[in-house]
Amino acid sequence: MELFFQQLINGLALGAIYALIALGYTMVYGVLRFINFAHSDVLMLGAFAAYFLAPGIAKVLPPHSFASALLITILAAAICAIIGILIERLAYRPLRNRPKLTVLITAIGVSLFIEFTCQHKAVFRSETRRFPELLPINDYHFGGLVVNSNDIVVLVTTIILLAAMWFIVQHTKTGTAMRAVAFNMQAASLMGIDVNRIVSFTFGLGSALAAIAGILYAMKAPGIDPLMGIQPGLRAFIAAVLGGIGNLPGAALGGIVLGVVETFAGGIPGLSNYRDGIAFAMLIGILIFRPAGLLGKATVEKV
Repeated sequence: MELFFQQLINGLALGAIYALIALGYTMVYGVLRFINFAHSDVLMLGAFAAYFLAPGIAKVLPPHSFASALLITILAAAICAIIGILIERLAYRPLRNRPKLTVLITAIGVSLFIEFTCQHKAVFRSETRRFPELLPINDYHFGGLVVNSNDIVVLVTTIILLAAMWFIVQHTKTGTAMRAVAFNMQAASLMGIDVNRIVSFTFGLGSALAAIAGILYAMKAPGIDPLMGIQPGLRAFIAAVLGGIGNLPGAALGGIVLGVVETFAGGIPGLSNYRDGIAFAMLIGILIFRPAGLLGKATVEKV
């Protein structure tokens, strides 16, 4: 039982990161009905933003303190929010009325552009860098269970951000406008909603969440590099589909389920080498037996 609960804790921490990344996928899909595959690279940019900000913030605030970690995270999230808005403005907005396949191919192109540009020696280079320790790392023992302080930070941060997201979408004027644009963009525009502003806000908010997820992921990973966003980004995409793409609670649930399943599979002899296969098997299974996802609702598309 101790092993079970230990794996459950580890899985919840991993799943919380997937859930944060999946929120960005599902928000963009909910509004524009396409998958922003460059989202995982914004995660990488958030981690690198924190990497370069940390030394400067350490000169102003005590290093390894809550205040310095919070300021680094806010600044990195703001930087990535601006990057997300620029990506939408320059790459996606001119193609908004084009076929969705065109936009999808463009998203893949933007992703590859960011990855290969960041590997250039004039930018980040391709080697792995050690991520700075933003907060003191401690292990807390509860009976036979060991809980790392980073796991606690990940879980608490995710819960706070999920609650904030739910409040923004459900109980603010901007959130109401987001839901209106998601339901019918043309009708929302005729009712006086600035569609471009809402879409930019959606990209900015999703990119900020990706940056925070990138920092949390880097805190648990051994190092960061320009390709670090590929694997968690794919997992988060699977989580979004698993929970119901376009559904915020579904994205959170899908991330948690995927993180727990992966962690338990990694702890079983003979299955640890098939974690990737298990994740994609879940994707195939959900698309076959419940295409709308765990919390999604099947809809009829009128033509």
